[in-house]
Amino acid sequence: MCCRIAIPYSRFLIGPITWYSFLVITGIVLALIIGMREEKRKALAHDTMLDLSIVAIPCGVIGSRIYYVIMEWQQYATNPLSVFAIWEGGVAIYGAILGGALGVFIFCRIKHISFAIAVDIIAPGLLLAQAIGRWGNYFNMEAFGPVIEDTRLQFFPFGVQIWENGETVWHMATFFYESLWNACGFLTIMLVRKKLHRDGYVFFLYMLIYGFGRFIIERLRMDSLWFGGIRVSQAVSFLFCMISLAVFLLPHIRKGRS
Repeated sequence: MCCRIAIPYSRFLIGPITWYSFLVITGIVLALIIGMREEKRKALAHDTMLDLSIVAIPCGVIGSRIYYVIMEWQQYATNPLSVFAIWEGGVAIYGAILGGALGVFIFCRIKHISFAIAVDIIAPGLLLAQAIGRWGNYFNMEAFGPVIEDTRLQFFPFGVQIWENGETVWHMATFFYESLWNACGFLTIMLVRKKLHRDGYVFFLYMLIYGFGRFIIERLRMDSLWFGGIRVSQAVSFLFCMISLAVFLLPHIRKGRS
């Protein structure tokens, strides 16, 4: 049974609808529901989360594509129009986060809404959506790690079987590691968010949790985006962690000096 589920039966759920699309949409819907609950808790105007999602989602999609294309420009240089063929794949979550955040920032400036509060209500659901969306990589047979040589570790979900040269090979299921990490991170944020009294702290906790997990797991992935010999997602993850730690620790350091 373990070996059978180590290989997805199909990329498609129903007809032309892929599991990846279904899971991403499911994650977005749940993130929206959670954000609407957080909207009430933060005493924001009704439909604030809905308005934010209308901006954040398309900006996130565009950002994810731009980020990927920049990092993999050699794939598109000979046929620049293929940049727009997003249905063929080629997106990156950090691009989505940065693009979505930029869209939300501009929206907040126009509508005179606190950007810190806006990203606070988005952050918990975003991490849950990422946990769910990672399973799309399972059905696409992507985002996996190195070959597992030890037969004792050749089981699902520690590993997945990938078709290589007409046969299946066990690889580390890095998509699962990240999904599990994100799910635990989501639960952590939901448990402690009411204790984070400063606006923006929930989002910085999200950055710290996701950044730390991605920094570790990215080193195992075999499909990382590289720039100048550096795994780009690892570098961005490290930056996320450093910024978040600075935000959380500096007030205490200043307090100790005063």
